[in-house]
Amino acid sequence: MADNKKNDDFVPLAPMPDGSNSSNNNNNNIGDGDKEGDSLVGRGAGTDALPATSTGFMAKIEHSAPFSILAYCMSSISMTVVNKYVVSGTSWNLTFFYLAIQSIVCIAAITACKKVGLIQSLAPLETDRIKKWYPISLVLVGMIYTSTKALQFLSVPVYTIFKNLTIIAIAYGEVLWFGGAVSPLALTSFGLMVLSSVVAAWADVKSAVSGDYSATTGDEDALATLNAGYFWMAMNVFCSAAYVLGMRKVIHKMNFKDWDTMYYNNLLTIPVLLISSLVAEDWSSDNFAKNFPEESRNRIFVGIIYSGLAAIFISYCTAWCIRVTSSTTYSMVGALNKLPIAVSGLIFFAAPVTTGSVSAIFLGFVSGIVYTWSKVKDAEAKKNSLPTTENSRESK
Repeated sequence: MADNKKNDDFVPLAPMPDGSNSSNNNNNNIGDGDKEGDSLVGRGAGTDALPATSTGFMAKIEHSAPFSILAYCMSSISMTVVNKYVVSGTSWNLTFFYLAIQSIVCIAAITACKKVGLIQSLAPLETDRIKKWYPISLVLVGMIYTSTKALQFLSVPVYTIFKNLTIIAIAYGEVLWFGGAVSPLALTSFGLMVLSSVVAAWADVKSAVSGDYSATTGDEDALATLNAGYFWMAMNVFCSAAYVLGMRKVIHKMNFKDWDTMYYNNLLTIPVLLISSLVAEDWSSDNFAKNFPEESRNRIFVGIIYSGLAAIFISYCTAWCIRVTSSTTYSMVGALNKLPIAVSGLIFFAAPVTTGSVSAIFLGFVSGIVYTWSKVKDAEAKKNSLPTTENSRESK
């Protein structure tokens, strides 16, 4: 399920769509946007991950910056590719069911890690906390559902490019509600993000009109497929921004650590997703046979289970990368990682390779780097201004 994001979005609170850590979401954080994104921004833990205690050869790996970066990139890319594979069937219509299974797998993994001591503590389930956090979980359901639907109808490169627009929505949400500010460099990156999205949409529409577009859902009307994808993407940008901004407002009151956030998010969304699936989706044997064809059934189930476990993988790799490098390096890696994620869609799902699509990927890639650099500069400026601020207070 998705990102600090990053990406990634189906990821159970892995990197958030704006690249900031869920438990410490403030203007000083440095982000790459998705996500991933997160591959797919969503519901994982961040720097509160598993400790490194091995010795010998494993200790060298655990303290290796290149290995940590490679592990993070591979987990992020695989998460996006697996999610796309699961929902790209021509008859796929069990999205709520899929997301519920992801959450169940993630909760099972967290519980197992807690029992064997890999996770030291989890916030107990308390009625007051549940009441305060439940609205955030409902918004999260909207975020991961719209993210899944957008990925179902859009190619991986286009999805990755449009996901950048979430950064803009979050940034201006912070300006409106938290007194944030947008630097000229960040504004430049926003312009590049919008331009890359326009170019990506233009390239998709042009391919559809010319008949070159291979609709991932098997729909003969490629334009209708694209329009559905753009609708769900727009809804996802709104829901993702609402989730990040809402969580920022609530999380400090809850005194949650990253694993607590991940635990509450997944646990509270399970009943909502299951009930939504029972009410809105067809549970007949015929429909299950269409969604899980016999020839690919085992691969799809493995993908669903992996997507739930990937939340843990990305959480660990996020913490590992930050621990052995720095938050700045991690943020830049996240920005650079958008390129291989987009390229993976061209390789694994036969997305159209045109001048427009390649240009859009490049612009999106550059915009992510510019945005990350703007956050680095902002953080440096705030750090340098702190002594002056303290001195002025003392003089008063």
